[in-house]
Amino acid sequence: MMLNIMALTSYFNLVLLATVSTNETDYVMNRMSGITRYLYEILPNYDVAGYATFVLVFLLSALVFKLGFAQKLPLSKNIIIYTFLFLGCIVLTFLALFLPMIEGLIVAALILIVYKSRMWREKREQAKQA
Repeated sequence: MMLNIMALTSYFNLVLLATVSTNETDYVMNRMSGITRYLYEILPNYDVAGYATFVLVFLLSALVFKLGFAQKLPLSKNIIIYTFLFLGCIVLTFLALFLPMIEGLIVAALILIVYKSRMWREKREQAKQA
C-alpha cells in the first residue's frame, strides 16, 4: 500500500514537472493574468505591452473613480487627485501583471455603470411624478 502511494506521488511530481516549461518567458507568461497576457502576446514588444497595461489600468481606475467617488471639485483639486491616481496606477500596473487587476476594474466599472444608470432613471421618474 505504501509503495503504491509513493509511486502515485512520484507520478504526480513527473506530471507537474512536465507542465512547467524550462523557458523562463513561458513560465512568466503562464503565470500572468488573462488580459495582461493577451496584451503581452499581441503587442509587438514588451515595452509597448507594459505601457498599454499601464494606460488601461489608469483609464479604468479613473473611470471607476469618476463613477463611484468623484464629486464636483475645482480644477486644481481634480489635477491633484488625478496626479496621485496616476502615481498609484504605477503600483497597480505591477500588481496587474500577475493578479487580475484589469478584470477587477472592468467588473467594478460595469457594476457602477449599472448603478448610475438605475439612479439616473429613478431620478427622472421622480421628476416626472413631481
